[in-house]
Amino acid sequence: MTSAAEQELFLALRKRIELFEATYSRFRDDSLVDKVAHHAGAYTLPADAKQMFDLYKELYDTTSGAVTPLIGNTLVEAGYDKHYSLKKGVLHAPPAWDDVLIYDFPKLTALSPTQLDLGAIGKGYIIDIVGLLLEEHGINQYHINAGGDIRQRGSCSNPLSIGLEHPIDKNLAIGKINIVNKSICGSSGSRRAWEDMHHIIDPHTQRSPKNIIAVWAVADTTILADAMTTALFFKDPALLMKEFTFEYLIMNADSSTLRSPNFDATLFTS
Repeated sequence: MTSAAEQELFLALRKRIELFEATYSRFRDDSLVDKVAHHAGAYTLPADAKQMFDLYKELYDTTSGAVTPLIGNTLVEAGYDKHYSLKKGVLHAPPAWDDVLIYDFPKLTALSPTQLDLGAIGKGYIIDIVGLLLEEHGINQYHINAGGDIRQRGSCSNPLSIGLEHPIDKNLAIGKINIVNKSICGSSGSRRAWEDMHHIIDPHTQRSPKNIIAVWAVADTTILADAMTTALFFKDPALLMKEFTFEYLIMNADSSTLRSPNFDATLFTS
């Protein structure tokens, strides 16, 4: 039987997730992101936006614009729109950050209507927010699994064992990894794929990368792990590791793998 305290926590979690989605989702007509898509002007961002936009700007600069919140309209043109039409049209390169945005937290100024997409790190960030809310309520041992993006907190004597899903055959795992007080995220082009596209699009070529079929990243926070699973499709991991602290595993199209020295997984295939 659910206690009053558990019900209160559940409602608080649901309310927090709803607020996040109502602010940052490009699939809703009432979100802040939707307003920016239709109206130029200065917007005051909520407090939780700082970590996300700061990281996006750092990623944008580090990857020479490959990881960009300005990819939104390109995704829409590709068919990854509000209605999930999955009908590819004519794709255009996203604008450069400085051409359309002035970011000086808490102000975000859109110089023209701008379709943002915060999907590269948004899910990881809300997982962290939910985790911190659990900890504020005295829950210090837990794991959150949101579609394979996982945050674990607990005793070092009780690691969480995670299977690494095969990107082609969902009934198989290519390996397993144990994490303790870490987050792990994965990304595969086979998850959301249509025609010759998937949910990751190179803004410079307007094509989805095909040389890599899956990426996993482990970091202290889920927002960073989530971010790296996108950045690794575009940037040399050695260069990313100079700027960010994480571990990774990459599976290439020929099924070969590349991993960082401290990605401590047991792989079943090579």
